[in-house]
Amino acid sequence: MRLVHNEAQGGWVLLAPERVFKADQIAAEVVKRCTGEASFAAIVDDLAATFAAPRERVEADVATLLRGLADKKLLEL
Repeated sequence: MRLVHNEAQGGWVLLAPERVFKADQIAAEVVKRCTGEASFAAIVDDLAATFAAPRERVEADVATLLRGLADKKLLEL
């Protein structure tokens, strides 16, 4: 899967073999941080700080997003 900005699609999209998923700003920010270098906790901490959001809420939302991407075989956890 690759995250790319596509003006024709109106923003960020996730490209997978034979599939395209439109990503909102938050999903794009999460996927950008999934480089294999940062832990789940580090990604959550960074997002919580960046968006001045409660860590517990960010953690739940990120877990749901990543689980959904993994279920679609777009991401390995």
